Amino acid sequence: MRFPKSMAFAAGLVSATGFAPLDLWPVTIAAFALWMWIVAEASSLRAAMARGWWFGLGHFIVGMNWIAGSFRYQETMPVWLGWVAVVALALYLAVYPAMAAGLAWRWGRPRRVVYVLIFAAAWIVTEYLRATLFTGFAWNPLGVILVPTTGDGLAQLVGTYGLSGLVIVIAGALRHPRRLIAVPAALAGVLGGGWLVIAIAGDPGRSDRLVRVVQPNIGQQTKHDESFDEVNWAKLARLTGEPGPQPRLILWPEAAVPYFLEEEIWARTRIAGLMGPKDIVLTGGDSFVWDKAGKTIIAAHNAMFAVTPDSRLLARYDKAHLVPYGEYLPMRPLLSEIGLSRLVPGDLDFWPGPGPRSITLPGFGKVGVQICYEIIFSGEVIDANNRPDFLFNPSNDSWFGGWGSPQFVAQARLRAIEEGMPVVRATPTGISAVIDSNGAILVALPMGKAGVIQTTLPRAAPPTLFARYGNILPFGFALTLIGFAVALRRRHR
Repeated sequence: MRFPKSMAFAAGLVSATGFAPLDLWPVTIAAFALWMWIVAEASSLRAAMARGWWFGLGHFIVGMNWIAGSFRYQETMPVWLGWVAVVALALYLAVYPAMAAGLAWRWGRPRRVVYVLIFAAAWIVTEYLRATLFTGFAWNPLGVILVPTTGDGLAQLVGTYGLSGLVIVIAGALRHPRRLIAVPAALAGVLGGGWLVIAIAGDPGRSDRLVRVVQPNIGQQTKHDESFDEVNWAKLARLTGEPGPQPRLILWPEAAVPYFLEEEIWARTRIAGLMGPKDIVLTGGDSFVWDKAGKTIIAAHNAMFAVTPDSRLLARYDKAHLVPYGEYLPMRPLLSEIGLSRLVPGDLDFWPGPGPRSITLPGFGKVGVQICYEIIFSGEVIDANNRPDFLFNPSNDSWFGGWGSPQFVAQARLRAIEEGMPVVRATPTGISAVIDSNGAILVALPMGKAGVIQTTLPRAAPPTLFARYGNILPFGFALTLIGFAVALRRRHR
């Protein structure tokens, strides 16, 4: 059967509506079912991969549309270039659905069940590759569409990429119109299985440790404007509130202060003036990298600092997984010559830190820090040798718009489910949230409003299967699917 490429492209466009903020996950499943049919009817491997590529192009253009809005907050490049960036990124990311389509067409046809199983396995592998190759871009894994509706606990058993494979299995069930029982059976298995895993895990409950999350509603348009420094400080100070009888862990967003806390003692003293005698402030800020002579600044770190009431820096964490073109400019000598620059103001590139580590905070236990973009990388957020009590995700969502920030929260929920680990998000404009170890949002602040969350920390669950074995699990699941496909093919022969 002949299908125009535009049909695959249209299916891709529609398929992204299952992600936040629309959360139309049944539409996404139907769009993937249509796409799988279109690929199966291709006349050649090349045609199958082309249909996969056109689908991926539409899927990523809609899913990543928020990137275009980020260009409104820099002055060196035209705003329209934002949509060029979205399309250019989608042109590359579409290669991965094309590979999945090619593998399914080559090894899965003509048997429908075998085709679905191979397609699911291929999607798991190619989605993992998308998240890891060339620094990786793990945004919006397919499995995340199930989390807002079900809080799908199956991520503890098969990981994020395995959960994406299960979505493909559900979509493949729609290709069996004569066996309609396959559709509700697949849905019930995945959604019900997720609920069952969470029910068995139970609620670890709350600790007695008090956290205060500050959302000052400082927009990107004023964040880097020096004339607003005092206005922004006043917002942070007011929302931090007065010390009380119970020690507080005060959580400020990514890059919350424009000061260089290691060099500027007065800035630490200013923060300490807001604290009680046993409070601790975790705040985002920048850290300089000096040359060997200690005279010239050559780079910076996007960092999180722990500040004590006596103005000391208790600890520092440096962001490890940086955003290309946001925090550093790849091929800077070439790209800067043609007028491209970073989206974040400043002439210095950020350098990456060493990766996940747990920080001990007296009175509050151990915290793992994942700054902004880092939280989206499955299996890369926890120091497995020193498991923390919770994850802190300071972020700057102010340039992500109405689509990017809700998608961020959904992915943070996936990390909580996978690892059995509470996640606390602090952002300047929202969405700030406290998420328990089952991925449930206990309390949140909406976008575009100043506010405070003051609550006790949820407890971490015992290490999940995923916390123990990481992304071995989705690959094991993919091999299991391939094993079933091979067995079915031999049986039919």
